[in-house]
Amino acid sequence: MKTFFSGWRYLWKSEDIRRKLLVTFGLLIIYRLAANVPAPGVHRSVLAAFRSATAGEGGFLGFLDLLSGGTVSNFSLLSMGVYPYITAQIILQLLIPIIPSLQQKMQDDPREGQRWQEKWTYYLSVPMAILSAVGQINIFNSLALQAGLGKIMDFNLFAPETALTSWTTLIAMTAGTMFAIWLGELISEYGIRGQGLSLIIFAGIVATIPQNFAILLADEATRWLMVTLTIVIIVLTVAAIVYVQQGRRNVPVMYPGRRVGNRMSMPVKGTMPLMVNLAGMIPLIFASAILQFPAIIASYFTQSENAAVANFFIGVQNFFGATGTSNWGYWTIYFLMVVVFTFFYTTVLFDQQNYGENLKKSGANVPGVLVGAPTQKYLSAVQSRITLVGAVFLGIVAVMPFLIGLVLSALNISAANNTGIFLITSSGLLIVVGVVRDAFQNIDAELKLHGYQDSLLVR
Repeated sequence: MKTFFSGWRYLWKSEDIRRKLLVTFGLLIIYRLAANVPAPGVHRSVLAAFRSATAGEGGFLGFLDLLSGGTVSNFSLLSMGVYPYITAQIILQLLIPIIPSLQQKMQDDPREGQRWQEKWTYYLSVPMAILSAVGQINIFNSLALQAGLGKIMDFNLFAPETALTSWTTLIAMTAGTMFAIWLGELISEYGIRGQGLSLIIFAGIVATIPQNFAILLADEATRWLMVTLTIVIIVLTVAAIVYVQQGRRNVPVMYPGRRVGNRMSMPVKGTMPLMVNLAGMIPLIFASAILQFPAIIASYFTQSENAAVANFFIGVQNFFGATGTSNWGYWTIYFLMVVVFTFFYTTVLFDQQNYGENLKKSGANVPGVLVGAPTQKYLSAVQSRITLVGAVFLGIVAVMPFLIGLVLSALNISAANNTGIFLITSSGLLIVVGVVRDAFQNIDAELKLHGYQDSLLVR
């Protein structure tokens, strides 16, 4: 514990580390200020009524609102956050192993391939941001009309009376997303290295915590019970997340001895750590994005003149809205998709590393396994087995609001917003814990780079 506090006191002593921390905090403050700038063309009174009518509901909109720091429900310029960039990044990562020319480009010159991937991720982020903005506007308009509140905004890109306002809103929201991405890149370059986009998401999640606890405290009937339950679940969830995220399977590896003069050293026995949760938070975001598309498509047909068609697509939209604990179908699909995407994304990432060929080039081998392709096959099998634990864990994290809602209903506890508040203990906390841990490790490395040997982390 003494080492822990010794490391912290050096943060302000080092001029370089102090500057990076101040730059990071300053850019995060700018992001949170910009997140409160409303998008043009929105009917604020209708939006306020819609927020009151849907307060505390779960589902995809609630998930996005949590991760964006409330900017989705506020219809801010930054309501899409940096998620179009993340979606574009995922798409390119999945395309690389499928398209041989792209895979060859990454293998021939990894550094040049990385620069190519970053450039096209930026390019792809723009159309993804435009599609996300159109989808978000249509979904909000459709849900508000169903609630009898009217349209949140008059959005039609090609009608003469609304074209100017609609295009202005679309361009402004797309620009807001690119601005958020730019702030994240500035943090990575001048602040905490490599943590920019993660800290942008982290800031959005943390910003919602005071508001969520205020909602709990406002419910006098179950105030202290819900606060106590929330704290207990937060502690247990953080412990579970840390335990699983730090989980490793150490595969023994024999490294060849080195020649020193006329002597040959003995082979060295080492280990290759394989992570239980290699995919991180990506499967939750990816599964949520996929489940968004049916609601987006349905939003175009909910106002059809044909009553049967309109009712069908209203039902589709409500199903994928997942409001409440009665929608077993949505949560079951969500759980299965998270598990499947965890295996899929882990396989893609693991195959890109090509450990079997890399070990062969270095002369290393796994005892009892042939080098090259057999080694890659063996390591893939081990990774798949331990990924099962990580996949099921992520699936449980994804549906935790639903599970907690069922428990509260079984205990006859009815509290305002009891499902929405517990989102912070699952998906949100998974990001928070991961970002905080990575930030500590980066700052710890900076301390050691500057000659301070005391660590920020308790080993």
